[in-house]
Amino acid sequence: MPGLLRGVARTAVVAGTATAVSNRVSRRQAGRWAQQESAQTERYAPPPAEPPPPAAPPATDMSSKIEQLKELGELKEQGILTEEEFAAQKSKILGS
Repeated sequence: MPGLLRGVARTAVVAGTATAVSNRVSRRQAGRWAQQESAQTERYAPPPAEPPPPAAPPATDMSSKIEQLKELGELKEQGILTEEEFAAQKSKILGS
C-alpha cells in the first residue's frame, strides 16, 4: 500500500508541474503574439492625416484688399500668374 500511495503522489506532482509549465508557456506565447500583432498593426496603419493648412484671415477692410490686389498684379506682371489665375484670385479677394 505505501508503494501505491507513493506512485499516486508522484503522478500528482508530475501532472501538476506539467500543467503549471504548460500554462506559463501558453501565457508567454500569447504575449509574444500580441506584441507581434501590435507591431504589424503599427507598421501597416495608414499615416495620420495632415491637418489642413490654416486659412488666411478674411480681409475685412478695403486697405488689405487693395494690398492683396497689388501683390496679385505684381505676380501677374512677373509672369508667375496667368491671366486666368489672376482673374480667379481677384474675384476671390473681391468676393470675400
